[in-house]
Amino acid sequence: MEFKPIAFLHNDFPTKFGLPRQSGMADSLVSRVVMEKEYQNPEAFRGIEEFEYLWLLAVFEPLGNRSWSPTVRPPKLGGNKRMGVFATRSPNRPNPIALTKVRLLSVECGCAEGTVLTVSGADLMDGTAILDIKPYLPFADSVPNAATGAYGIDKQALLEVEIPGDIQALFNDGQIAALKEALAFDPRPGYKGDDERIFGFCYGGYDIKFKVNNGLLTVVGAEPLKGIE
Repeated sequence: MEFKPIAFLHNDFPTKFGLPRQSGMADSLVSRVVMEKEYQNPEAFRGIEEFEYLWLLAVFEPLGNRSWSPTVRPPKLGGNKRMGVFATRSPNRPNPIALTKVRLLSVECGCAEGTVLTVSGADLMDGTAILDIKPYLPFADSVPNAATGAYGIDKQALLEVEIPGDIQALFNDGQIAALKEALAFDPRPGYKGDDERIFGFCYGGYDIKFKVNNGLLTVVGAEPLKGIE
């Protein structure tokens, strides 16, 4: 079987670290799904505005020479507990396919880039290849009280987030809202270590530095990116 991207997603997270771990954890994060030329026909999107949410089937970042493993160590579980790959959402899987739920904000056909879907809440990094788009149907796709093991929203301890005014001034209101949401869910791995350690990730053209102490996450710096390796 061979698949090719129908679109590519673009947003303010050019790398994996810092990215929301699941869709909906940063509802303010806006992404643009830019369709490839072959799939820009407006007829392909007829009626899509009737749906508030969509499913995106995407491709995780290339694994390079890494092979899949039957067990993985989820960072959120501390990195010490092994779980079966099919019991996790790890990108290191036989077929690196991602499934993410997004809110549809708008559809533009015939714009400078062709056809663009603007969505919010994605947990995908900038440049992600999209394989398919399907409408989200609550009666078929949602089971509110289903068991979720250690991954339920009730297992997520939110942090208080503090971003100094001079750093907030570097971004628009929407970007700040998305950044705060992503930080509140604590992007650090479960084996984070001491509270004085400074972590960093790329966001909106800046290298964001932060630390966490007693449940308070403080952004301590933001330097313009000179390049992403």
